[in-house]
Amino acid sequence: MAEIRSQKITAGDRKAYLVPWFQLKHTQGVGLVWFRRLVEHFGGPEKVLGAGEKQIIEAGFPPRIAKSVAKSRLSGPAKEELDSAAKNPRFSVTTQHDPDYPPLLRHIADPPPYLYVYGELAPTEKCVAVVGSRNATRYGLSATRRICKDLARAGVVVVSGMARGIDTAAHEGALAGGGKTWAVFGCGLETIYPPENKGLYHEIVDKGGAVVSEFALAEPPKASNFPVRNRVISGICKATVVVEATAKSGSLITAGQALEQGRELFAVPGSINSFKSAGTHALLKQGAALADSARDILDFLAASFTDMERLPLEKKEPPPAGEITQDEAAVLEVLGPYPVHIDILARRLAMDAGKLAGLLLTLELKGLVVQEPGKLFSRGRLI
Repeated sequence: MAEIRSQKITAGDRKAYLVPWFQLKHTQGVGLVWFRRLVEHFGGPEKVLGAGEKQIIEAGFPPRIAKSVAKSRLSGPAKEELDSAAKNPRFSVTTQHDPDYPPLLRHIADPPPYLYVYGELAPTEKCVAVVGSRNATRYGLSATRRICKDLARAGVVVVSGMARGIDTAAHEGALAGGGKTWAVFGCGLETIYPPENKGLYHEIVDKGGAVVSEFALAEPPKASNFPVRNRVISGICKATVVVEATAKSGSLITAGQALEQGRELFAVPGSINSFKSAGTHALLKQGAALADSARDILDFLAASFTDMERLPLEKKEPPPAGEITQDEAAVLEVLGPYPVHIDILARRLAMDAGKLAGLLLTLELKGLVVQEPGKLFSRGRLI
């Protein structure tokens, strides 16, 4: 691959610089793998397009690819996409040869030729992907926020997809830790998806992070885009962490792509009674590293980065003895991170339902218990 540009191009030259990138990407028959190989061999898309059909064949590329490149023109979808990108000052476009393109992503088999960026990308390899269920439990959300908060405090960029559930918790945890987080979209950046994350979308950027996508700015969120997007999430990062995944979760696609890319894979264990952790437990059985705190991940990163910050991880201290009564302590003893129905709690404690309801209300007011719909209760103060 040609040398990385030492600096960003000026706004005036932006469109001219991007023309060959957009043209070659939209050339019929030139997929992402062929794009990378052509650019690596010739040194840039403009040099690929400037080479003749014979020269491309002599370089070892199939005649069909050489013929398609030789006939390539900037027209149709390529021109429309380029015009849209050039006219929108809110979003930037970073190519594989730009200094802010994620360094690890350059080296996967099929990197995006360019990324649309809202915010600012820092050229760092200290990135960890955190993914998981969209329909997560309180335990999964709490574990994600705690792990990502500690990763961010240690200077790690947390990368996820801003989907509902674990992805959203990952971004929120990183922001709570005072760090940066990047969201990788499965649609164009002009569409905030899911829409309820509009505030998070802007907060990520306001606090020094970025929202990125390889899809055209107006591309809608199609189901087929998300598996494609997932390889970018894992490709940006040194390691991928899976929190709460069912046996057929889309997060397992990201896990598989991380392994194919030679990345370290971590899984957060859950309850053996929860089907939402079946996928993560399967990963553990297959050799994924267990992560029950950020320390496991930071220890792995420390082997690659000698300047990793050694910040103490936040400890989950029990409430002071004076805060709770003996009966309240008994209730907390049988509660865990997964919700339990009040009737089951009453049987376990051999306690009158009325008395138990009063204790649960008091504990909820103290922030030690969380009530969920259906008279389900779980431990609070998980993060």
